[in-house]
Amino acid sequence: MQTKWTKGYEDFGDAYHIHKNVFVIEQNIDEECEIDEYDAIALHLVVYDNEVPVATGRLFEHHDSFVIGRICVIKEYRNIRLGSLLMEMLIEEAITRKAKELYLSSQVYATGFYKKFGFSEYGDIYREAGIEHIAMVRKN
Repeated sequence: MQTKWTKGYEDFGDAYHIHKNVFVIEQNIDEECEIDEYDAIALHLVVYDNEVPVATGRLFEHHDSFVIGRICVIKEYRNIRLGSLLMEMLIEEAITRKAKELYLSSQVYATGFYKKFGFSEYGDIYREAGIEHIAMVRKN
């Protein structure tokens, strides 16, 4: 496995390919929801298996904190710790950039995964793209 960081829309096609497969095709999320204003400013991390993009996540600064998002792994590559690899690398990058707090929006079923990285839930459950989510935070 190899990893690659990109900024904004530079080489965004590989990250988008993974988003489309996981969120649009697999989870039936409207494709119009898949690109937002944060993609233009985010650092995107992509994991490759022999040049095939298989996992991605993003990190961006928002006000005085950082946000991790769009963590997704192609179905055939799940359960081999690629999600954990993404989280470890994104958190490390945020800490390098002096992040005091990290935020993310988790699908409710996935909160246990993020808790392993020191995130805790706050606020109420809300619907985003038709799926229940909850906000999570980690203090560094």
